[in-house]
This record gives sequence, structure tokens and C-alpha cells, in this order.
Amino acid sequence: MTKIYFPAFLLLIVTCSLKPIETRKGNLWLTTGDGNTRLQAVQPVVFQKKADKALPVIEIDDKIEYQKILGFGATMTGSSARVLSRNLNDLSRKQLMDSLFSRERGIGLSYLRMTIGASDFSSHNYSYLDPPPGSKDTKLIHFTIDPDKTELIPRLQEALQINPDIEIMGSPWSAPAPWKTTGSMIGGKLKPEVQPAFANYFVRYIQHFTVAGVPISAITIQNEPEFEPPGYPGMLMTAEEQCRFIKNYLGPKFLENEITTKIVVYDHNWDHPEYPISILDDPKARQFIDGSAFHCYGGDVANQSKVHAAHPDKNIYFTECSSGGWSGTWRDDLMWKFKNLLIGNLRNWATCVLLWNLALDENSGPTNGGCMDCRGVVTVRTDGTYEPTIDYYSLGHLSRFVRKGAVRIASTDLAAQNLDNVAFKNPDGSKVLVLMNNRDTARKVNVKAPEGIAELDIPAYSVMTLVW
Repeated sequence: MTKIYFPAFLLLIVTCSLKPIETRKGNLWLTTGDGNTRLQAVQPVVFQKKADKALPVIEIDDKIEYQKILGFGATMTGSSARVLSRNLNDLSRKQLMDSLFSRERGIGLSYLRMTIGASDFSSHNYSYLDPPPGSKDTKLIHFTIDPDKTELIPRLQEALQINPDIEIMGSPWSAPAPWKTTGSMIGGKLKPEVQPAFANYFVRYIQHFTVAGVPISAITIQNEPEFEPPGYPGMLMTAEEQCRFIKNYLGPKFLENEITTKIVVYDHNWDHPEYPISILDDPKARQFIDGSAFHCYGGDVANQSKVHAAHPDKNIYFTECSSGGWSGTWRDDLMWKFKNLLIGNLRNWATCVLLWNLALDENSGPTNGGCMDCRGVVTVRTDGTYEPTIDYYSLGHLSRFVRKGAVRIASTDLAAQNLDNVAFKNPDGSKVLVLMNNRDTARKVNVKAPEGIAELDIPAYSVMTLVW
């Protein structure tokens, strides 16, 4: 019998050809405009070499990188801490906190804002320095964070236990009452002569919360400094005043005390980008400043890009937007939220996206003189039950999949076709695309990436997250 010998390289070719061709799959999660499907996993897609050339194309280019992502979340207001503490038993609260902050068991929120003292969502008006009547106490003898030790601090500690990488930002609604022109937490301005004491107030706040196990990543100087609310804590502060305070007092005081907490300016609506730009234009002030923060209640999200263009080395933060009784139908709210807050914000350089109250009760409270029909990310009822709102599912489309340290990468802008989208690359190399269909018919779209082309079917008025 004649033996036939194959050269080794031919045997290798034959062996390799028998192996199945590896296909790249992408996982999909969907929320629909009718609310029947909410952040639900659907049939994965396969990246292929060929595509239907008649379809719109979103091309992903991971070689073009933009801003680094800090995280997604909301504000742990005093009211949020109260309903989480008082309306739930320990087991229910643990389950809810897991669903908010765990990467494995929930949506993995990774950034929290807190109020430095009282806001319109607190149990009462207070600061961390409320001395006896007639005393200014500029030496901070009466400074204490005791008002927040019962409810707020334990809830922040609990969130950090679940996700130790959470960033926390602090924002004051008002300086202590004795330091203001009104002598009250409500209305007025900061007296010029107490600016050194106010700088020390921020230092003490950061030091005391750090000791309590709640490190503060960033602070803003004043929440909504161009608005003077008549019925809850607030304080007017012009751009010029904020600039002088930072460069002459706060920045040097942080240096003196080796405080590494980031300083963020403005913290108000999109409609006045000239406010942060004017501060960042000051060479002495800008050396202390990490970036500027924005809210959604006026103006256009595109103004964030104006600030970025003027100062591209400084970060953009998005720190507040509330939904509520005015938000319309599930569909309308979902579409507006993604176009402006979640996709629009990130395409306009936001490093984080934070909503307002993390949790409120079924009566939109408890309140402290402000909004009477706001909505939290979750509703925590007085009967001990809770329910995620549209804000929970909306945040989850990003917070569950886009990790801290991810970078936004290039993706084709199809907003003109009502296919708004934004893409990211995570530190582990995985990629994420968030896409919305803002039309009344289902659509097909090709996603062209280095890994191949995936054809997505996206229902009418819906949002989809693709991870691969």
C-alpha cells in the first residue's frame, strides 16, 4: 500500500480551515416609547462583512477620542436621604441601593451630587455653621456636619460601599445666614468681608466629610448663582464675584491645606455661557479651576460646546435637570431626555450627566419651599414600596454600560435623520453605542465599526444601547 505524505504546512492549512469562523456579536438593550419595554435585553446582533447599502450608516471610529467620562447619576438631596432612610426597611433599602449603584445587580450609577447644607429638597433650612443670634463666627467655631449625620451621610456611605468608585460633588445653595446681606439662608449675597471665612467653610466641609468616609471629588461655588429664589435657600453671585472669590481666597486656601478637590464654576443654565468663559479667561483664577457646570432649565445644550471651544483644556460637567409633572408622556419625555441630556450633553463635551433628586416620595417630596411636582430617579412610597421612574431606565442605558474612565469616540452624526447617537470606548476595550429613533416608524440602521457591520432594527420612538 502506498502512503501519501502531506507537507506540514498543508496539514496546518487543512486543520485551520476546519475551525469555525469566529463571529463578533453585539448585545442590545431597548427602551420603547410606549413604556412597555424598559432597558430590556433583546436579540444580539452579529457583525458581518457586508451590509445593505440602502440603509443609514453610523460609522464608529475609535481612533478619534474626545472627553473622558466621569460618570452618571443624580443628587442625594436631604429629601432623597430621608425617604430612603425612613420609608424603607433595611432589606428593601439594600435591594434598592443595589439596583441603583451595583454594576452587577443594577444600573451602576457612578456620580452623586450633594447639597452643602439645605436646598429646596431638605427637611429644613440649615448650614454647617449656624451660630447663636448676633454672631458671625468667621472663625468657624460652631462648624458642624451633625445635621447630615443621621440620614445623608449613612446613605452616601452605603452607596460607596456598593460602588467605591463613585465620585461625589458638593454644591451650596447658600452661605451661612450670618454671612449674607439678608442675614438669612433665603435671598441676598455674600458679604465681601466674609470671603476668607467662606473659603475656610469649603475646606472644613471637605475635611469633615472625608473623615466621615465620604471623599468629595469636586465642588461648585454656588448653585444657580443668577437666581434668587423667594422661598428656599439661594444666593446671588456674579461671574466677577465668583472669579475674585476663587483666585483671591478659595484657590489659595485649597493650596494651603493641600485640598485636591476640583473647583467647578457656574453651575447654572445653558443660556449664559459667557459666565463661565469670563471666569476662565482670568489667568489667575483659571489655574485653580477644573471646569464649568450646567443645568437644563434654560438655553441650548450646544452652548456647552462654546465654552469648550473657548477653553478646551477645562472640563464640562452637567449637574442638574429634573423631570416632573410637566414632562409629558413617557414617549415625549424619553425622546427629549436622550436628545438633550444623554446624547446631546455628551456630544457637547459633558464628562458627567446628573439628574436632580435621586429619590422622592409619591407626593414629590418632602419639599422645602421649591418644586412641588418634581420626580426622582426612583419613587419611594411612604408604605415602604418603591418604583423606578423613566429617569432610572434612561440613566441605565449609559450608566450600566459606560464605565468611569471611558472616552467618547467618533460616531456619525445622524441627528438630521432623527437617529441621534453617541459612542464610547471603555477602559477594557469594549465599545458602547447609544442610539435613538425619534420617528413614528421603525427603522433599520447599519453600525459600521472596525469589527464589522451590524444591522440594527430600532422601533419607533425608542432608545437602544449596543455593546460589543
